[in-house]
Formats: sequence, C-alpha cells, structure tokens
Amino acid sequence: MNNTATEKVQCLIIGSGPAGYTAAIYAARANLKPVLYQGIQPGGQLTITTEVENYPGYPDGVQGPEMMVDFEKQAKRMGADIRFGLATKVDFSASPHKVWIDDEQLIEADTVIIATGASAKWLGLASEERLNGFGVSACAVCDGFFFRGKEVAIVGAGDTAAEEALYLSKLCTVVHMIIRRDEMRASKVMQERVFKTPNIKILWNTQTEEVLGENKTEAVRVKNTKTGETRVIPISGFFVAIGHEPNSAIFKGWLDMDEAGYLKTIPGTTKTNVEGVFAAGDVQDKTYRQAVTAAGSGCMAAIDAERWLGEKGVH
Repeated sequence: MNNTATEKVQCLIIGSGPAGYTAAIYAARANLKPVLYQGIQPGGQLTITTEVENYPGYPDGVQGPEMMVDFEKQAKRMGADIRFGLATKVDFSASPHKVWIDDEQLIEADTVIIATGASAKWLGLASEERLNGFGVSACAVCDGFFFRGKEVAIVGAGDTAAEEALYLSKLCTVVHMIIRRDEMRASKVMQERVFKTPNIKILWNTQTEEVLGENKTEAVRVKNTKTGETRVIPISGFFVAIGHEPNSAIFKGWLDMDEAGYLKTIPGTTKTNVEGVFAAGDVQDKTYRQAVTAAGSGCMAAIDAERWLGEKGVH
C-alpha cells in the first residue's frame, strides 16, 4: 500500500450512474463540496444501453452513454469533484468513515453516499456479449418497446422473468420463454398469469446455446436438455432475465443487506444502519431498477446527507 496522504472530505459519493451523479448535483448545490469516484464503469449500466426513451426531458430519446455525459457535465458545473477510481475497501467503525480508493488513497468522509449500482447477470455466451445492444438486452422494460410487433425470446424462470415476459407479451407477437428446468421459480400468481397469456410460449427443459445474427439478433439456437434435440427459433430480440447482482461486496460486514446483497435502507429514506452512510439507486433497489428512480433516490441521499451534517453540526 502506498503511503498516500489521507484526504478529508465532507461528502464522498461512490458510483457514477444516475443515482451518483444526481447526488453529486444536489450535494454540490448544498455546498457539501462532494467528491465522486466513478468506479469500474463510469456512467454505470446506462453506458451499455443504446437508446433511452423513457427518461423525462428527452422527447426524442437519447443514447445511454450520451445521457450519462450530460449528467456528469451538470454535476461538474455545480462544482462536484469527479474522479476516476474504484472504492476497494471501507471501514465504517467510526466517524469520519474511511474509504480506500484503488487500494491506495485513503479518504476520510463525514458522509458517504453509496451509488455503486447492480450488474445484470448474463448467460456467458460470446454471441450474447457481441450482440448486446443489438437485440440482446437485460431489461425488457427499457428495451421492449423497440420490438413491437416482433417475435422475441426471454431466458429466466423467476418473478422478474415472468414479469418481463408479461410486459413483452403486450408489445410482441410471440414471446418464447426459455426455461432450463421443468418448472418455474416464480410465485404461483406470476406463473398463472404467464400460463394464461396465449402469446407466451414456454420451452421447458431448454437451454440457450447461441444467439444468432451478424450485426443484429436474428435467431436463437436452443437445446432440449431431455432429448438433446436442438432447434433454431427466428427472433428479433433476446432478453436475459436471470437476475441482477448488487455491487455491494466491499460493504459486507458493515452494512445491513438482504440475502441477495442489496443494501437495506430505512423505509422512506436512504439511511443505512450506519450513521452518516446513505445508499441510493440500484444497489438498494431491486424492485424498480430504472434510471429515473435511481436519480430520484440520489437526490434523496444528498438531502439526507445534508440534513445529517446539519444535525451533527459538521462543517
């Protein structure tokens, strides 16, 4: 470890998606002089999204990466100090809180806003990675609209997969639901709704072998695990709904989280179980997972941090 001098800040923001940048905008305007570290993927999940049509204020839609550049510019204009670097370790045992960046730089912060987001789980196919953004997506609510009147496939057997299949069924002609086993993990209510939807076709005991297409998704090759038979289904969109993983590993042992690793916040606030530490965006939201809800919780976190500092008389 390098013996870099310790830096003391009032408000440290970890993560740079809609939640982190919005927190930075609000914290900067409240004169908290926030320092934001962008993390491993500056701009977060939106940088791997192409078109964003459901964020208010962009009537013609916007490219995900471009939108994140706008967020960053606005945060900088307000005076936020935005830096490249990854939080690698924390110590929340006493105030000020300690956060190490890239295992070297130690930051001591009166308040910490965690906006590290979540990462979609993928099947791990090369074709899925290559066609990501070209018909392959991990968010039906974000991208389903682009496949109106077309055939699509979705992989997954839980509540999220069922919910997304139902969402797609209202837009698409046929939704092929690819399920690895002979049963679904989704709740009975969700299963019933799926079974009752005529244009959702369930492929039991089926695994995805390859997404096919050169520059766009054209088909999927699947294999029946019982019979070994493979078939090719022509589709325009391929959705992966096998879950998300919150980026919360470095906070284990310090912050309360659920069994999946999502940070727990006090309902109606962004407060965690540690005084002066707040969580916003997808790292604590497994329900909505939208850019607009992440931005809203980033605003809440900055206001919660400002009020907490005011109550403690920290300047």
